[in-house]
Amino acid sequence: MAVDPFTFLHASSSPAHQLTCAKTFVARVAPERGAARPRTPSPVSRLRIGYMSADFRNHAIGHLMVGAIEEHDRERFEVSAISLGIDDRSELRDRLKAAFERFEDVNHLPDEDVVERIRQLDIEILVDLGGFTAGARPKILARRAAPIQVNYLGYPGTMGATYMDYVMADPIIVPEAEQNHYAEKVIYLPDSYQPTDSRRSLANVPARSEVGLADDAFVYCAFNRTSKITPVLFDVWMRLLAKTAGSVLWLLDADPIASENLKREAVARGIAAERIVFAPHVPADAHLARHQLADLYLDTLPYNAHTAASDALWAGLPVVTCLGTAFAGRVAASILTAVALPELVTRSLDDYEGLALRIAHDSELRSALRSKLASQRTTWPLFDTARMTRHVEKAFNEMWRRHCAGEAPASFAV
Repeated sequence: MAVDPFTFLHASSSPAHQLTCAKTFVARVAPERGAARPRTPSPVSRLRIGYMSADFRNHAIGHLMVGAIEEHDRERFEVSAISLGIDDRSELRDRLKAAFERFEDVNHLPDEDVVERIRQLDIEILVDLGGFTAGARPKILARRAAPIQVNYLGYPGTMGATYMDYVMADPIIVPEAEQNHYAEKVIYLPDSYQPTDSRRSLANVPARSEVGLADDAFVYCAFNRTSKITPVLFDVWMRLLAKTAGSVLWLLDADPIASENLKREAVARGIAAERIVFAPHVPADAHLARHQLADLYLDTLPYNAHTAASDALWAGLPVVTCLGTAFAGRVAASILTAVALPELVTRSLDDYEGLALRIAHDSELRSALRSKLASQRTTWPLFDTARMTRHVEKAFNEMWRRHCAGEAPASFAV
């Protein structure tokens, strides 16, 4: 039985092993099934881009991508959505539908019909935002629905498939020396590979008492999926609580069983259960706003915070990360560098623990970090949605130029 590559990302810190896992999975589950139909594009036609995802809804991918879709230059690009997921009737879903020129809801169609729909639209570059995540359908890609197929954003690693031509990354995410661990050719975007939405507003901040936090507590925050919390990392967090008087750890209450397990493990490490505070599910704008009540965001490893890290930074909350050895563990370093806070990127868990503790114990340092983040949030590239979109468009143009010239896909930097 093939191991699910997305699950494997949470356990493996080896790009080489991740490539092997992905290759094994696609060979059994979604092997290549056909070649792309040849195209002879008109030199004056707009380049036809298709974004395929199950997450065009109130989901991390939707929140990250909507601004970039809105910013596309419609004089040069025709942008379509291939929506594989449910309609959650959210405001974000409506905004996404309005952002695309064409929104194809194909959730109900079998793979073969989706392939045909993509070909009928003459999609020239198909950007898959799912990879092997929930709701993704790699068999559509295996049938070569479009001449150029790109792995981007939703799956932080190689898909290990011959039918994926490119993966969009940046020099921190995929160091040049590690390109051999990717089946795709690597496109190096400047700044960071992660798009963001500069239109997101911060709702009114609740009082700490409203969310179960004491006014005088030092709040370590880690709003990540519980699947990203490893025993080694949890040991670090418990040591931070032990060394920081009056501190609490604020986590997402995603699953009652996981929450009880985490409290039990805290007690086993000498930390009172009530010092683990759980945040219930709330609407996206309220979740973003409540970040402002925390004092420091603690990243995870080997799978970093991705959207969660940029959420924290947008809300003005500094993030401490440890640079991992694979794509999923290098994202927070990428986005911290793009907002000019590389001093919050550490190289070992010992350094990570030491930096977090120093920030917790130094109120002047915390204030300086918050002030720096506040001043750079709107001036550095991470949250410049239009700038990011222009870089992606340059990448599309180079991909298509190579294709039309009869050149094989090759890694390049924008």
